[in-house]
Amino acid sequence: MKYGFDTEKYIQIQSEHIRERIAKFGDKLYMEFGGKLFDDFHASRILPGFEPDVKLKMLEKLKDELEIIIVISAVDIEKNKVRADLGITYDEDVLRLRDEFTNRGFCVSSVVITHYNGQSSADHYRQRLEREGIRVYYHHTIEGYPQNVALIDSDEGFGKNDFVETTKPLVVVTAPGPGSGKMAVCLSQLYQESQRGVKAGYAKFETFPIWNLPLKHPVNIAYEAATADLDDVNMIDPFHLEAYGETAVNYNRDIEIFPVLNAIFEGIYGENPYKSPTDMGVNMIGYCISDDEVCREASKQEIIRRYYTALGALATGHGSDSEVNKIALLMKQMKITPEMRRSVVAAHERRDISGGKPAAAIELSDGTIVTAETSPLLGPSAALILNVTKHLAGIPHSLKLIPQNMIEPIQKTKVSYLHGHNPRLHSDEVLVAISMLSLFDENCKKALSCLPLLKGCQVHSTVLLSEVDRKVFKKLGIDLTCDPAGKKR
Repeated sequence: MKYGFDTEKYIQIQSEHIRERIAKFGDKLYMEFGGKLFDDFHASRILPGFEPDVKLKMLEKLKDELEIIIVISAVDIEKNKVRADLGITYDEDVLRLRDEFTNRGFCVSSVVITHYNGQSSADHYRQRLEREGIRVYYHHTIEGYPQNVALIDSDEGFGKNDFVETTKPLVVVTAPGPGSGKMAVCLSQLYQESQRGVKAGYAKFETFPIWNLPLKHPVNIAYEAATADLDDVNMIDPFHLEAYGETAVNYNRDIEIFPVLNAIFEGIYGENPYKSPTDMGVNMIGYCISDDEVCREASKQEIIRRYYTALGALATGHGSDSEVNKIALLMKQMKITPEMRRSVVAAHERRDISGGKPAAAIELSDGTIVTAETSPLLGPSAALILNVTKHLAGIPHSLKLIPQNMIEPIQKTKVSYLHGHNPRLHSDEVLVAISMLSLFDENCKKALSCLPLLKGCQVHSTVLLSEVDRKVFKKLGIDLTCDPAGKKR
């Protein structure tokens, strides 16, 4: 893999910049973390070399100075809102996040339930957290938020919220997903700290868009593709341009809300310490790109992946035409086509040569392409895993790693006893079979040992794959795209 991002440099200069921002305010800094604090696979795909948990590693430099508040909306608790990438509800993810943070030695001081309006589901959730020894606070819905500044900056607005007790100079405010109310929690704390005579500040840590890259840089366009469902749009920050005469990139929601934030800051401090939305940010990621061309190419590939993801969501009833159309327009503007993804071209060629059978292709880190097609015994993803591991292990393609007389009993169980409709083996079933055979078969053992080499490889399937197969590819670290046509295999 070619790297385009310097992780060590990032850890160093980002932690130093946050310390400088803490010192600017004196007593305390509330830092809203947008995006993912760890498992940031989007960033790792478009900035090769960026480690998915590098933001946590950076914060470890500040571990003794910080505590974490996790925010969840009462509305999301009531709706049982689910994280699409993990398949778990937001309320369960709060506990997962807490465990992840505490296992790394971070202090998670409390959970704040926002948009609280007496929901019984929120009350039950609070009781559950408190039974586990977690401090919980309520922040209420404020009528007219965020435009009604006079009410917001009053005892009937922020003053009605529970004051969240904190002890560290840096308070990181994070959440399972967008719309949880992180910014409102930070602002409410600023108001209440001010009432107590504490000089507290606010900063925003948002990884994308990268403010000091050009507006139409592929890295920033990839962010627009990733948030097509939110309808985010990258924009030149007009407040920054007016204040400093410098071009900086931000996105529509932060720019639209800035006049309101300006009024809220003035109500709390008497004046706003920031002249623009970009000023509020602390992101130094743009200074750590070591190879711009590598990141440009990786971002173009991510835009194509997002396009196929949107097509698949639309085909299964979970997406929208507007999301697909927006990404298609971004691709047109960037002169990107699906054929720029080599695994797409190879999979389509294999399908056409086979007479229309579902097919799949993988591009390895050295550029080698391996393909496979469906058969009576194997689905395209399972066949591809067998073909590519044999290739990497130097095993002749003609050699069968799993004997047919072993596959047939598995198929019988799937159809006759488990009442399945698809007798073909999925990729997880193939891996289990190879694992068992590896106890006494050296070729299967060698094939298994090659699985780590698949991390970061690119796969395309000409049919939608089953959830089982998609999860296997994800666990292997493979970036997958699928044509939206065809049944799940």
